[in-house]
Amino acid sequence: MKVLITGTSRGIGEAIGKLFLEKGHKVIGMDKDSGTIHHENYVHYQVDICDYENLPEIEEVEVLINNAGGQNEDSLEKDIDVNLKALIHITEKYGIQPKIRSILSIGSASGHTGAEFPAYCASKGGIVAYTKNVAMRIAPFGATCNSLDPGGVITPLNRCVMEEERLWAEIMEETPLKRWATVEEMADWAYFLTAVNGFCTGQSIVVDGGESTKFNFVWPS
Repeated sequence: MKVLITGTSRGIGEAIGKLFLEKGHKVIGMDKDSGTIHHENYVHYQVDICDYENLPEIEEVEVLINNAGGQNEDSLEKDIDVNLKALIHITEKYGIQPKIRSILSIGSASGHTGAEFPAYCASKGGIVAYTKNVAMRIAPFGATCNSLDPGGVITPLNRCVMEEERLWAEIMEETPLKRWATVEEMADWAYFLTAVNGFCTGQSIVVDGGESTKFNFVWPS
């Protein structure tokens, strides 16, 4: 299959790209940074996904994975622009066409719980609604559209909390499985939802170690 993935230069996107290549697919990566994947079946475009005028022309994409995104504590506009508006633009440009088999967007458990910076939560919450909209529109092609909404994932971007002992202890108290996911685990989920799954569509799958189900029930013993 021809697979287009945004945000492939690190983290979850890089792991997804490598897994699809291992499975024998052709992968096209898109990132504002230079490529880090080296494989004969990989093509990399160094481009800002918000720069709509300079997006490459790529025809007959069969699997689209919207992974590129960011988290900006002080920039409402950037979170909305990158995480939601650019994701919509990429999907409309490459995903809404008869050859598409599956579209997956990497959202966040924060889009369900609201436990993040305000604009970040709003941008990820928007993905939940947009996923349902796209699922209905590509269903006539026999295609699926879902979002994969992780909780904590071990990536370089999260070092600020992973390496702070007190913060990490607090996070683990809120995570029933007492660990965060690896990028490889997220890649496995992405592969299943796009290359294996053919019937689940319009859903937002929360994979967060149980964090969003955590509750503290107090009652006399």
